[in-house]
Amino acid sequence: MGEIKNKKIYQVDEKVPFKLLLPLSLQHTFAMFGASVLVPILFGIDAGIVLLMNGIGTLLFIIITKKKAPAYLGSSFAFLGPAGIVIANQGFQYAQGAFIVVGLLGCLLAFIIYKFGTNWIDVVLPPAAMGAVVSLIGFELAANTVSGGAIGANLMTDTATYKDVIVFLITLSTAVIGSVTFRKFFATIPILIAIIVGYIASLFFGMVDLTQFENLKLFTMPIFQAPKFSLNSILTMIPVILVIASEHISHQVVTSNIIGRNLIKDPGLHRSIFADNFSSALSGLVGGVPTTTYGENIGVMAITGVYSVEVIAGAAVISIVMAFFGPLAAIINSILGDVIGGVTFLLYGMIGSSGIRLLVDSKVDYGNNRNLILTSVVFIAGLSGLTIKLGAFEFKGMVLSSIVAVILSLIIFTLEKLHLTND
Repeated sequence: MGEIKNKKIYQVDEKVPFKLLLPLSLQHTFAMFGASVLVPILFGIDAGIVLLMNGIGTLLFIIITKKKAPAYLGSSFAFLGPAGIVIANQGFQYAQGAFIVVGLLGCLLAFIIYKFGTNWIDVVLPPAAMGAVVSLIGFELAANTVSGGAIGANLMTDTATYKDVIVFLITLSTAVIGSVTFRKFFATIPILIAIIVGYIASLFFGMVDLTQFENLKLFTMPIFQAPKFSLNSILTMIPVILVIASEHISHQVVTSNIIGRNLIKDPGLHRSIFADNFSSALSGLVGGVPTTTYGENIGVMAITGVYSVEVIAGAAVISIVMAFFGPLAAIINSILGDVIGGVTFLLYGMIGSSGIRLLVDSKVDYGNNRNLILTSVVFIAGLSGLTIKLGAFEFKGMVLSSIVAVILSLIIFTLEKLHLTND
C-alpha cells in the first residue's frame, strides 16, 4: 500500500480496514444510484429488481475476473433507444428476451477474444483514437450534471432557483476542496462527505421532500418476470453489441490507467467482457435491464485512490439490500438532483481527464497527421451533436464516436499496409 501526499492508495487486491469498508462502499453506492435507477424509471419497471441484479452482477464480475478488475455494474444506457421501441410495440418482456440474446452474443465475443487475443485492439482503436473515446465517456455526460433529472442538478431548467445553485456549489466545492486537502481517513471519502454536506444544505433550504418517508414499508420484494422472445425484437437490439463492446474496452483501458495495472491482459479482456455480458443476460432472464461497468465509480476510484474490490463488493451488497429495504432507497432518492449534480460535475470531468492522460502516457505523436486526424475527428463526432439514424437505432455522442474511431482507424491501417500513406 503506497502513500501519495497523505493519501493511502489501496490497490485492487488489498484489504481495507473494516471501519472504512462501509463508508467507502456507500460512496460508490451514492455515485451510481441516480443513473442506475433512471433506466428502470424510463422503462416503467420496478427499480428493486434492477438494484438486485446490479448487485448480483457486480459480485459475479468480481468472481469471474478473479478479483483483479474493480468495476461496478450498473444499468446500461446503450440499450435505451432500441429497447424503448421494443417496449412500445411489444412490451418489456420482449425487450428482456432481446437483452438475453445480446448478452449471450457478448459471451460469444468473449470466447473469440480468448481464442484470438487482443492485438486487434491497437488496430481498431489505436491510442490516438482510444484516448479520445475514453475522454468522451466523461465529456458526453457533462451536460447531465446541470440539466436536471435523476443524475443532474436543476440549473438549466425553467424551475431553477438560487437554492439549486447554492446547494450545487456547496456540494461541488466540498468535493473539490476535500479531494485536495483532506488527509488520512477523510482523504478516502471526499465524495461521500460532499454528498452528506450537500444533503444537509438541501435540508436547510427545505428542498427535501420528507413526506416520502411516511408510510414506508420496511420490506419490499423486487418484481420478477419471465422474458418473451421474438425475432423482430432481437434484430432491433443486436447492433447494440458494437456499442457495449467499445464502451467496455474503453472503461477497462481507463481503469487500467488509473490503477496502474493492465486489465486487458490480466485478468484478460475475455474474462471482463464475458462477465459484463453474462450479467446482462442473467438480469434480462429475471426481469432486470442490461448492465455495464460504470464511469461514475471509475471516477470515484480516480479521486480517492481506493481501488480495492472489497469496496466494490461492499457497494454491490448494499445495492442488494436496497432492493429489499424500502427506506434505504427512499433516503438515497432524496439526495438526487443538485447534490448528485455537484458530485458528478467532478466525477465526469475526472473520466474525461483520464482519456487525456491516456494520450499523454501513450506518448501519442501529434506531429504525425494520422494521429492528429484520428483524435480530432473522434472528438468532433462525439461532441458536435451529430446524430445518425438507421432504422431503430440512433447513433450519437460516444456511441457514434466509437464507430467513427473504428472505421477511420481501419481505413488508415489499410492505407498504411498498402503503402499509400504519405510518410
